[in-house]
Amino acid sequence: MSEFDYDLFVIGGGSGGVRAARVAAGEAGAKVALAEEDRYGGTCVIRGCVPKKLMVFASGYAGMAEEATHYGWDLKNDGFDWTTFSGHLQNELNRLEGVYRKLLAGSGVTTYDARARLKDPHSVELSTGETFTAKHILVATGGRPVRPDMPNAHLGIVSDDIFNLETLPKSILIIGGGYIACEFACILSGLGVEVTQYYRGAQILRGFDEEARGLIAESMRELGVDLHTGTNIVEMECHREGEDENGLDAPVEAMQYAMPAKDGPQDGPLKVKSTNGHVKVFDKVLFATGRRPNTDDMGLEEVGVTLARGGAIEVDEYSQTKVPSIYAIGDVTDRVNLTPVAIREGMAFVETVFLGKPTPVDHELIPSAVFTQPELGTVGMTEEEARDKEPVDIYCTSFRPMQSAFADKPGRVLMKLIVSQESGKVLGCHIVAPQAGEMIQMAGIAIKMGATKEDFDRTVAVHPTMAEEIVTMRKPVRTA
Repeated sequence: MSEFDYDLFVIGGGSGGVRAARVAAGEAGAKVALAEEDRYGGTCVIRGCVPKKLMVFASGYAGMAEEATHYGWDLKNDGFDWTTFSGHLQNELNRLEGVYRKLLAGSGVTTYDARARLKDPHSVELSTGETFTAKHILVATGGRPVRPDMPNAHLGIVSDDIFNLETLPKSILIIGGGYIACEFACILSGLGVEVTQYYRGAQILRGFDEEARGLIAESMRELGVDLHTGTNIVEMECHREGEDENGLDAPVEAMQYAMPAKDGPQDGPLKVKSTNGHVKVFDKVLFATGRRPNTDDMGLEEVGVTLARGGAIEVDEYSQTKVPSIYAIGDVTDRVNLTPVAIREGMAFVETVFLGKPTPVDHELIPSAVFTQPELGTVGMTEEEARDKEPVDIYCTSFRPMQSAFADKPGRVLMKLIVSQESGKVLGCHIVAPQAGEMIQMAGIAIKMGATKEDFDRTVAVHPTMAEEIVTMRKPVRTA
């Protein structure tokens, strides 16, 4: 009989934790428990990728009626009904959470709806008062959005709140320039919200290819997003009805005061002052200013686990912490914060610990997508990264795709390859286009296999498609 209650105790019911628990129990025959304090499915399923992508789909219908007229259709557009969509959305999230619970139960995993913290290297204490021992503990608690350190930051909302809005605001200010900020700017603009976006940097989507970033910014402005770079929020407060945007008071008897919420976002309008001196009133302010690993008050450092700056759990290539019995995967480690990566890390953990096949996690050449409108798909090095390492040839083309050109729309797409001059290998691929996420998944396979530009050239194009340009670019537009 084992000296422990469980072979594995997983803390966190997101994609990575659930996959690790299921495989350890179902394939390795381990006795497994999992504790989740909120909803099963984690950030991705409940308050991230899945509901966000459904909102992307919803917002994409906005221009279809107008575009359809160029193709001979007369479609009626009565506008977007948030209440109808939101109801369907919540039903779908409830269904998916139920699927996660059933998958765990079907694999023989014992689940606890409770918060868990570490008591010692082999013990977990639940918020219910129960304590369990385990030979191995896996921390998969993910991350959470954070607000900036400024007065009245609590009056704004964060990305988690978007999916639970009772009504759509008429206007919103989005603070930030990362993929979450840009995605929601496009989504909300497509749903009919007047969107303003402030980003303190010189260009949005820092860390992505410069040329792709520029085209996305241009496209967002064409979509109607009032995008201001080099701009940040200075002050925010509840707006008083009867006061104009510059703070000039109407007669006192005409004023009504919107009282700030003590512990949550504000329902009334908010008056914001920016670094460029502008003062404007918005129905909502969304902070998309970063995320932080969920490691607070978990007893990690007390049992010897090392936390990096920002609260991320430090792990080795096998996801093992400084404490041999404790492992961590997913966003809580702040390595590559993507759902498929967390799942891969969970699988590698099970192979290493329970299946006797030490498997380091491969974080190289991971394809990803930013679901702006149009989308950005990317894999490998940007032009800027590559030219700092070796001489490269840049193959690039930008054009109006057939569907939108026929409808006399201005939007352009971008296809770009970064190629090593020495080896001919394709070091990076960047696509800005509708359905770029679908395209980059396929390109990612070739680049992960080490495909050369010659391999791309030998591939026959599928015509007429946007993606055919990836294999028809014959001459570099420049060297770097």
